Amino acid sequence: MTETTLCYLEKDGCYLLLHRVKKKQDLNEGKWIGVGGKREPGESPEDCARREIREETGLTVQELRFRAVITFLSDEWGEEMMYLFTSRHFTGELAECDEGELAWVPVEEAEQLPTWEGDRIFLRRLREREDFFSLKLVYHGEELAQAVLWEDGRETILR
Repeated sequence: MTETTLCYLEKDGCYLLLHRVKKKQDLNEGKWIGVGGKREPGESPEDCARREIREETGLTVQELRFRAVITFLSDEWGEEMMYLFTSRHFTGELAECDEGELAWVPVEEAEQLPTWEGDRIFLRRLREREDFFSLKLVYHGEELAQAVLWEDGRETILR
């Protein structure tokens, strides 16, 4: 199972999003996502998130908030466990990203941009609640076939 991180940097009511338009053969091509990537050997999820944020944005995160574990199951792309973070504390100057275009997008508008349907679920959850959660997303191709949310010790089948 591939392990990845994703982080939504927050500033002035906006998330820093990456419009994936530069990388060839990118499963996220054309979509708007947070910043992150694959965990390397020896890295904790926090180490990975910090490294990926620095590599993709030029920013240095001072504090990370661990918000969720997202499990992706796909008939085309295999299995992935993603550690989801947010951060409001970072320094540095925003740099150009070789994977796409970075943009500050109002939090309320992030769900409206072209992205994965499952991303809309966790973006809404991040916006509406502050506590930790777990989410399982099952995809058949690009179609979300199942979504199961775990929070407060309870399972909720969303799809």
